[in-house]
Amino acid sequence: MMMKILVSGGTGLIGRLLVQDMAGDGHDVVVLSRSPEKYVDMFGENVRLVYWDGRSAGDWASYIDGADVVVNLAGESISGSGFLPDRWSAEKKQRILESRLAAGEALVKSVEAADNKPVVMIQASAVGYYGSTGDTLITESSAHGDDFLASVTIDWEASTEAVEAMGVRRAIARIGLVLSTEDGALPRLLVPSRLLAGGWFGSGRQWWPWIHIDDTIRALRFLIENEAAKGPYNVTAPNPVTNRDFGKALGRSLGRPSAIPVPAVALRTALGEVASTVLEGQRAAPQRLQELGFTFHYVDIDTALNDLVNGAG
Repeated sequence: MMMKILVSGGTGLIGRLLVQDMAGDGHDVVVLSRSPEKYVDMFGENVRLVYWDGRSAGDWASYIDGADVVVNLAGESISGSGFLPDRWSAEKKQRILESRLAAGEALVKSVEAADNKPVVMIQASAVGYYGSTGDTLITESSAHGDDFLASVTIDWEASTEAVEAMGVRRAIARIGLVLSTEDGALPRLLVPSRLLAGGWFGSGRQWWPWIHIDDTIRALRFLIENEAAKGPYNVTAPNPVTNRDFGKALGRSLGRPSAIPVPAVALRTALGEVASTVLEGQRAAPQRLQELGFTFHYVDIDTALNDLVNGAG
């Protein structure tokens, strides 16, 4: 069955690949963007780019009326677009939070005004919801954390909760460390590894809940298409690894040594609070996804990195 889909945040790494995948199967997709003219060559004929300021309901809201699916990925980048993550100034933190809340609230207002409401909404979130959890195995029933990223994700998830009372099925995707050579953390990590300076951060004992980009897109489609999918889902591979093991696996995929740790104090001095995104982590498991019948193509880190780095998948 062909669907009408509206995606906010559809020009980021996850959004654009999800849009391309869905449009490639013939679905009618609308992408909301602050600069639609910049992305006219990104998508095919089944995709329409519509202007949205990211915070208010406007003419674009008419596309929600009669849409089957709304995917909300909108929000300012946590780490920025440069090689090194942006430091979290008070202003940066405020933008991170407000961009998510404003987008969610505008979508809720638009759904409320629609005569024909969407069937399902996919709300993006992150495993940062759980805070720093040490070696404890984390599932969707685990408690939330109390640090900055946890508080952001709690509010982010809550920003669209009201659509459930309107009869819209809502699934929350708590996404882990997405591995792609196009964007995100992996290109930043590949540079020192290729220069024989790869290793791990701090103690290396912190858990990294990774997921291959292909499985990320497949999981989101699974949540869209499975009528039983409601509530939170950890979108992470079944086998998280420690940062030390991740660094070693990356070295193996490149045929390079990987044994140069970066001291935690150096990272905190250089990056400030944002260093916590690599020095802390969650041993998160995709319990609810697997219970619902989702199967991963990439379940171990060596296979995933070998596919991404060497195209061996």
